Amino acid sequence: MKESPRFLKLVMLAMMVAIGVVISPILRIEGMCPMAHLINIVCAVFLGPGYAFACAFTIGILRMTLMGIPPLALTGAIFGAALSGILYRLSGGRLIFAVIGEIIGTGIIGALVSYPVMTLLVGKQGIGWAFYIPLFLGGTLIGGSIAFLFLSALAKTGMLTLIQKQLGAKVYDKSHHSNIRNV
Repeated sequence: MKESPRFLKLVMLAMMVAIGVVISPILRIEGMCPMAHLINIVCAVFLGPGYAFACAFTIGILRMTLMGIPPLALTGAIFGAALSGILYRLSGGRLIFAVIGEIIGTGIIGALVSYPVMTLLVGKQGIGWAFYIPLFLGGTLIGGSIAFLFLSALAKTGMLTLIQKQLGAKVYDKSHHSNIRNV
């Protein structure tokens, strides 16, 4: 029995959320969570911007409730995840644009949104409006580099296209069709 692409997308989304929660403490300091950016980009490429946003939002809520992470878990993830998927699609499936979307969405937009959230809602005083930009950019550059290398390796072997096809996602990579058997 062949599973529906929608069901497989939900299973992949659940797996990405679980992996994201488990690996998020790796290399983490406040305002810098490179593994979250890795998950955002991979999810955006595998599933698209809506699912990437849902994944980042769910991971953020779980990290805040289970690990006591401040609201940076949300502001530092949701914008980059969505923009990663949007730029990946707008570029016709170029991986570098998924990374650029994460860098702009999290490193700049998310960092700027974090300032009022942390000062007004959490009461963290004594920080400037650009305080989070260097930390968020650093995290996105590390996580984005890892995601780019990982997804490039999958693309080179044809596995990225195969995964996207199995998930019923938009497939852009036409160069590896001869290496992929219909499953």
